[in-house]
Amino acid sequence: MLQRSNLPPPPPMDEIESPSLFLDFDGTLVEIADGPDAIEPPGALGRRLETLANRFDGRVAVVTGRSLDNLHHFLGPSATFRAGSHGAHIEGPDREVLREARPLPDDAISTLADFAKETGLLYERKTHGGALHYRSNPAMMDQVLSIAEQVGEQHGLAVKQGKSVAELVWPGADKGGAVRILMAKPPFAGSVPVFLGDDVTDEDGMAAAREHDGFGIAVGERPFTNASYHLPTVKDVYEWLKL
Repeated sequence: MLQRSNLPPPPPMDEIESPSLFLDFDGTLVEIADGPDAIEPPGALGRRLETLANRFDGRVAVVTGRSLDNLHHFLGPSATFRAGSHGAHIEGPDREVLREARPLPDDAISTLADFAKETGLLYERKTHGGALHYRSNPAMMDQVLSIAEQVGEQHGLAVKQGKSVAELVWPGADKGGAVRILMAKPPFAGSVPVFLGDDVTDEDGMAAAREHDGFGIAVGERPFTNASYHLPTVKDVYEWLKL
């Protein structure tokens, strides 16, 4: 059942025994912007996340649809866990590779890029794929989803839909998979996973957290199926995390 603002706020962090934090990026740690390169992360966010991780013996991971190279561009080097490309690519502290993403077929990428060029939409090239953004022209949503589904079916790929964006990924590449992989490894194993996110792609992460006796926290006003608690804004996330 979809739920949103009727959900209660999460309990204070110090009331959660041995929490692990899995944090979405766009819409959770940074405000949504007109394009992926237009975001304005708070100052020294990478260092602040590292300080947060130190409070919980390293049990903090940023889990994002962005490529890890792009995430590193905005956060800089940091001794924290990071999962990019919707969990297809996972790195530990100091960029130790825990899961390597497979590149998407060149034909699939070029088809999306050509469509974006023809329609004036933004195509975001990623290390292991690409995404079509239609925030500048919401009326294009149906066409974007149609071309993404056609290309996905042709190449055996799955379509990830987010806020004004559609992306092709390999089947099984989702944020829930990232949570499961990390929860099987130290320092996360045996802890209580808490997943914070604002978009439909975060549902998988929240579901995986529940599988491990944890919970999800919905950020913003999107209805969620797998969230147990709710924080209205990015600012509220920072206050709850004491970040």
